[in-house]
Amino acid sequence: MGSVFFHIDLDAFFASVEILDHPEYRGKPLIIGTPGPRHVASTCSYEAREYGVRSAMPMTTALRLCPDAICVHGRMERYAEKSREVMSIISSFAPGFLQVSIDEAFLDLTGMERIYPLPGKAARMLKESIRDETGLTASIGVAPSRYLSKLASDFRKPDGLTIVPAGMEEEFIDAIPLRKLWGIGDAMLSALERRGLRSAAEIRRLGEDELRRMFGDSSGAFLYKASRGIDPGIYQGEARSRSISSEKTFYPDVYSADAIGSYLLEMSEEVMFRAMDERKIPRTVGIKLRYGDFTTISAQTTPSNGIYSSMDVYQIASGLFASRYRGQGVRLLGVSLQNLYEGSEPEQGELFADKEKKERALEKAIVGLSKKGSRVIRARNLRNG
Repeated sequence: MGSVFFHIDLDAFFASVEILDHPEYRGKPLIIGTPGPRHVASTCSYEAREYGVRSAMPMTTALRLCPDAICVHGRMERYAEKSREVMSIISSFAPGFLQVSIDEAFLDLTGMERIYPLPGKAARMLKESIRDETGLTASIGVAPSRYLSKLASDFRKPDGLTIVPAGMEEEFIDAIPLRKLWGIGDAMLSALERRGLRSAAEIRRLGEDELRRMFGDSSGAFLYKASRGIDPGIYQGEARSRSISSEKTFYPDVYSADAIGSYLLEMSEEVMFRAMDERKIPRTVGIKLRYGDFTTISAQTTPSNGIYSSMDVYQIASGLFASRYRGQGVRLLGVSLQNLYEGSEPEQGELFADKEKKERALEKAIVGLSKKGSRVIRARNLRNG
C-alpha cells in the first residue's frame, strides 16, 4: 500500500457545538455571529445553508436570506475546548498528526498497513470514536496525498466518508467543479473561464509551460498539478511542536475589511486560549495570507513588549496584515503563536503592566469557567457595530 492520508473535518463545527450544548437548536437554521452591518457569519448549521447562508457572509445578507435564523454569539473558549477533545482522539489514532485549524487535521497512515490494513474501516472507526466520545460528527477524506484527502473530506458532507484509491486521482478531480477545487479563487476561476477552461480535464490538455505563460509561474504550476490530482505542495509542512496556529479557508474569497478583522480576532482568541490552556506564553506572532491567485504571504514579528492576551495577539496580527494586504480577495487567513515557553506567567524581568495583568487574568478565568461548562461571552463580542 502506498501513501495514505486522512483529512478530518468537523461538520459545521461552531454550530454543532452550540447544538450539542443547546438541543433546542437542533433542526433549525442557526447562525454563529452578531447581527449588525459590521459583522459576518462565522459559520452556520446545514439548515441555514439551505437558504444560501455561508461562512464570512455579511450578517445583513445572511439574515435577509434566512430571516428566521437563530443567531448566537460565538464562544471561542468553548469551541477550543471541544477541539482539544477531538484532536486528542485523532492524535492518538496514528503518529502522523497535523492539525491545521480548530476543526481540521491530517493523519498520515503511510506504512501502517499492519495496524490499519483497510483505510476505509480505520476511517469509520475514527468517525465513530469522535461521535461517541464528543457528540460531534466529522467528515473524512482518504487519499494518496493531503491535498486530495482535503478535497475528499468535503465531497459528502456532513458525516461523510470518501476514499480516493491510488490511480483514480484524475477521475476524482474530474468529479469536482472547478469552483470547489481547493486553491482556485474567484479571480483565477474568472481567468480560466475567459480562456474557455471550465473543467480540470480541459486544463489537463495544456502543458505546464503553456499554463505558466497564461497564468504566471505560481498559478500555472499549481493548475498543472491540481488538475491531475497531484499534490501541489500546500500541505507538505510537518507539525511544529513550538507553535500554535489557526487557519481558515474562504469560499468565495473575502474582500470585506470588517470580515477580515472579525476573523483575525476570532483566531487570535482561539490560539491564545489554547496557549493558556497548555500553560505556554508566546514571544512571536505570525500571520499567513493567501490570495485568490494562490499567492501566499507569511509574516511574523517578535515585539519588545510581552504577548499576554488575545488582544495583544489581535493587535499584532492586525498590524502585520495591514502592512502586507494589497486589496485582493483573501482565500486563506491564519494566525500563529511561535517561540513558546512554558509557564502561566511572564518570564522574570519582563514589563507586565497592571492593565495587561487584568486582561490576562480575565482570559484565564474564562478558560477555567469554560472547562466547567459555563457560558461566558466577552463584552466586546456583544457589540452590534
